[in-house]
Amino acid sequence: MANNAARKNIVGSVVAVQGPVVDVLFEHQSDVPNVYDVIHTFTIDGLRITLEVAEHSPGNIARCISINSTQNLQRHAQAFPTGGGIEIPVGDETYTRLMNVMGEPIDQKGPIKATETKPIRLAAKGTQVSLKKDSKTSFEIMETGIKILDLLFPLVTGSKNGILGGAAMGKSVLTLEIIQHIVKRHKGTCVFTGAGERVREGNELYHELARHDILEKMKIVFGQMNEPPGARYEVAMTGITLAESIQRENKDVLLFIDNIFRFLQAGQEISTLLGRVPSETGYQPTLISEAAEFHERIRTSEGTGGSITSIEAVYVPADDLTDPAVVAIFSFLDSVIVLSREKVQLGLYPAIDPLLSSCANLDPDIVGQRHYDVSQQVLQLFQRYEELRKIVLVIGIDELSSQDRMIYERARKMQFFLTQPFSVAEAYTGRHGEYVVLEDTLSSCERIMKGEFDHKREDLFYMIGALH
Repeated sequence: MANNAARKNIVGSVVAVQGPVVDVLFEHQSDVPNVYDVIHTFTIDGLRITLEVAEHSPGNIARCISINSTQNLQRHAQAFPTGGGIEIPVGDETYTRLMNVMGEPIDQKGPIKATETKPIRLAAKGTQVSLKKDSKTSFEIMETGIKILDLLFPLVTGSKNGILGGAAMGKSVLTLEIIQHIVKRHKGTCVFTGAGERVREGNELYHELARHDILEKMKIVFGQMNEPPGARYEVAMTGITLAESIQRENKDVLLFIDNIFRFLQAGQEISTLLGRVPSETGYQPTLISEAAEFHERIRTSEGTGGSITSIEAVYVPADDLTDPAVVAIFSFLDSVIVLSREKVQLGLYPAIDPLLSSCANLDPDIVGQRHYDVSQQVLQLFQRYEELRKIVLVIGIDELSSQDRMIYERARKMQFFLTQPFSVAEAYTGRHGEYVVLEDTLSSCERIMKGEFDHKREDLFYMIGALH
């Protein structure tokens, strides 16, 4: 790096440490590094601390956010600008490896011997709009083997999909099941980004992936909730950089993020620590632009045949879907899959509420006319069931007309049929995981709605695969 050589003789001095915010003073204004540049400093124990420039303050001061803990960092410690931003290793050497936000291995398997590195932030480019009249948009649907997802929320290559839910709703389990099916069945390539989630969950995930023998096609990066906000914020950029490096190899890649809400929450912490005035909702004033900066990098790029498809777990604080951060995220999503606390209490897993959720890819031009018709009939059945359920709570099922009672009972069978035992949850449910192909899902739904199983008990439809 040419800029690197120019920075070798520049040394700053730490003048203030306020938690993860560190002020570094430079002698000349020209010495102050650019925003997002990295500065290295050292604690009294000799441990290296990585600082990222967040803003410039008067008096030749660079206000920085620390990526790791600032414990034992002293005032007047020397600080060394690197002349560039955070760079991480990319390439085939990073498969099966577990790394942190700076691309350093944390799986205790030795250094990552990669020959190529990439900065996690893209250089600013001008906007380019190209409208090609002869270009044809093709949609490739990836079958997940999960009945309710394939039926109502088809996963289209290059799309952005969000799994929204409060605490303990099954977001991580659903995400892990999708990873297993995509890697095993479709030989897909995945990048998993753990942003601000529990260390225990990350440890369990790693061993679960190893147990199912799918680490070979995985690149994993973690910035967990015990780390400073700088690490939790930048880990999303590290994850998308790994995905872009696979995309440049003309490959399709799945990017899993658990949890994208924590990325914006870390941005809010950084904003507060830097003393910025929050918006009237309490979040950072740059909330939308931060969500946009990340999501705009998830795309199918021209010049390469590769695409990035994202599946993002979104924590919903207090089950409030109107939370500003949640709204900021799902404005970028093609599929909004909402998990319902009520479904969890009824034991209906995956606990997806079809009437609260939406999917832009559920279109006859994308999924085909038959699939679209079946999905709409199922949604209409659930809509009518919700109306009847409120009546049944008041007057009881015996007071319904024979037509309404038939609809009510078919809807309950459909609701039970769309539950599914997961491979990754076998230890909890005691049921063998099922993979159901789309054709079986569609034909089973059609048969339920035609009344072929009106004589069967509804509990026979609970936690099964396809109907035979």
